Amino acid sequence: MADRKYLMRKRAEGQDATRERIVEATAALHSEQGVAATSYLQIAERAGVGAATVYRHFPTLGSLVMACGALVSEVMQPPLPEKAPAVFAGLGTRQQRLERLVAELDAFYDRGATWLGIAARDRDSIPELDGFLRQVDAGVEALVREALEAGSSEATIRLMTALADVSVWRSLKRLDMPRTEFRRTMTGLLDCAAAVAAQGQESPAQR
Repeated sequence: MADRKYLMRKRAEGQDATRERIVEATAALHSEQGVAATSYLQIAERAGVGAATVYRHFPTLGSLVMACGALVSEVMQPPLPEKAPAVFAGLGTRQQRLERLVAELDAFYDRGATWLGIAARDRDSIPELDGFLRQVDAGVEALVREALEAGSSEATIRLMTALADVSVWRSLKRLDMPRTEFRRTMTGLLDCAAAVAAQGQESPAQR
């Protein structure tokens, strides 16, 4: 009985190692050529297993994308809505909160911009990629909400979230500014947008 349990444990460990190798090979191929362009045969060759083994572990593309996404998320560390309040704990002014927002997003996009671009290319044809990007968007929006003053309108939140998008980050990064200057510029852009939006919320009597 002990020998049987040992063999079963070793077999399970071997299966786990094979699964991990397949996921790592998939992530590498996705980074090189995209998700939709990667075939199971290519994954099998990169992982050093047969195509049937890949299908046995991941019978659908969706299940493979989800497993790969879990691995990539460990690297990206995307913002999580439930953790957003803690990011701004102890910060009282809008300037302080926007500076923290920019620092958080800048670090995240440095880690994950490449993977976000890969996922965005095929999100329309692969639902799991769309779901992953929606989760990222929710995390970014949660950070924006926490950075803004209580009572900010939904229109203000949408505007600020759009400005905090990775596409804006990429555009400004092309200017090749030093990191300190980049973050100061991004903070100033968000601060101006927040101020203009706040004025738009005021009634004529308040202006």
